[in-house]
Amino acid sequence: MADFKDNFSKQSDEYLKYRPTYPEELFKYLSEITPGRHIVWDCGTGNGQAAVGLTKYFDNIYATDASERQIANAFQHEQISYKVEQAEKTGLKDKAADLVTVAIALHWFEFDLFYKEVYRVLKPGGIIAAWTYRLPTISPEIDEIVRKFHDEVVDEYWQKENRLVEGGYETLPFPFEKIDAPAFEMRKQWSINDLVGLVSSWSAIQRLIAKTGKDPIPQLVNELKKVWGNTEERKEVVWKLILKVGRIPSPNDEN
Repeated sequence: MADFKDNFSKQSDEYLKYRPTYPEELFKYLSEITPGRHIVWDCGTGNGQAAVGLTKYFDNIYATDASERQIANAFQHEQISYKVEQAEKTGLKDKAADLVTVAIALHWFEFDLFYKEVYRVLKPGGIIAAWTYRLPTISPEIDEIVRKFHDEVVDEYWQKENRLVEGGYETLPFPFEKIDAPAFEMRKQWSINDLVGLVSSWSAIQRLIAKTGKDPIPQLVNELKKVWGNTEERKEVVWKLILKVGRIPSPNDEN
């Protein structure tokens, strides 16, 4: 079993508050391409944001995360069963799930072991969908400051798994029958404090502070204030979702 890298328990409250919400169109799309709607395994559920979104379209959500703190902070819902479990070994029975979802977490998993588990728990013809996102866009001036902060100030504190996100999951293994998915976006109206809160929740920030004893956020705030304008103003923030969708072969498929 792979060792669990707990990168988010320390700042789980901030993670819950400042992450963007996934579009309902995503969950509707997944329900349309999934053969059944009885059980979804939401793996790496974190605070349960994706799990809650799935409840409108699926009967039961089995939501797992290796972080006890994340599960403790998760959104409660009668259709969701939360379990503290690693991605590579779940309590689900063989061929129990119609759909497996992984929101902003696949890059942390031990791929071979996780995919073996997906093949075990998914029904024939079942669907797996994994998504993530990179830096948001707001305006050219603000985007440049955030990008420079990400690429230069905290660059050495990103882990190799984070690099898979930066690469848009292009090099991430995904051994399933690929399904071409439509494009989805997440949008929010955010204040400068919301943006700073998002950046402060980055796992790389926690590693930087732990190693250097210095907090780089105040300098970032100063730079953002120079280009934000009225700091009370809320601006539209856009994230493009990176989505990988695959299918388990069915016995009825042609060889």
